[in-house]
Amino acid sequence: MMIPHPLLGPRDAQEFVYLGDASLVARPDGMAEDALDRFHDYLYLRDNPAGVHRELWFHEHGDRSWLVVTRNTLTHEILKAELARDVALALGRDR
Repeated sequence: MMIPHPLLGPRDAQEFVYLGDASLVARPDGMAEDALDRFHDYLYLRDNPAGVHRELWFHEHGDRSWLVVTRNTLTHEILKAELARDVALALGRDR
């Protein structure tokens, strides 16, 4: 499987480590009144969808960047790859 790295171009998936659901980029506010419940859900509740899903991948054997990869879990087709930093910044602007 080839991952279209936004800076380096197509890279073999063997260079990366899969780290799970990309929703982890949106960390809960630790100062919120319901922070304990939010962190419980953040740490322990995960979706396991069949179909299009956003995932975190770490480029361990490359530039050590974090990517948010949008992938179809049924076909393994990669629809998009973005730097996780850019995704996190965009989330911050949306709040």
